Amino acid sequence: MHLIAPSILSANFLNLEKDIDMINDSEADWFHIDVMDGRFVPNITFGMPVIAAMKKRARKPFDVHLMIVEPEKYIADFANAGADMLTVHYEASTHLHRNLQLIKSHGMKAGVALNPHTPVSLLSDIINDIDLVCIMSVNPGFGGQKFIEQTMQKVRQLAHMIDEHGAHTQIEIDGGVTMENAHALIKNGANVLVAGNTVFSSPDPVHTIQRLKQVV
Repeated sequence: MHLIAPSILSANFLNLEKDIDMINDSEADWFHIDVMDGRFVPNITFGMPVIAAMKKRARKPFDVHLMIVEPEKYIADFANAGADMLTVHYEASTHLHRNLQLIKSHGMKAGVALNPHTPVSLLSDIINDIDLVCIMSVNPGFGGQKFIEQTMQKVRQLAHMIDEHGAHTQIEIDGGVTMENAHALIKNGANVLVAGNTVFSSPDPVHTIQRLKQVV
């Protein structure tokens, strides 16, 4: 069964408590939290204090996606703030294997995110060390963007690589996930769907999450 991870980037920042409770009470599996530094991507979101505050209210795992330069400097801080999974960008990690080991040493699952232009083949040598690969299906930095169709081919390639290496890596899709493309993503090998606008702009977010969970 695939997992649904609503993206807090699309939540109502004036009423986060209400949206956290909504996710708690829904069939969602994780909270997806995008951390942006204004350097790796042209946007700034929230940091450790906000995540730590959210953690006190949330009842589901925190899937924290770092869109930042030099992520290795902050791995311990995000662990202390409550991250259960921590994803760093391939493009921002000079020493990717070292970063993955550091994340795991702090008791978190380790993820790697790939920008739309980055081929999945670059992960071949370390796929067995990765718990989750986050394929960006939009250009990182802002919510509400149009899904990049080339993503489907990347999902198939990554699923084949994981199978070939006997790995247990999950495939997460982040950006432009809708009711219309969810079936194809899962069919091609995706395990985790990050849904932002699709959930939070819906008149009934709980029902929308339920529908995304029921996609086969």
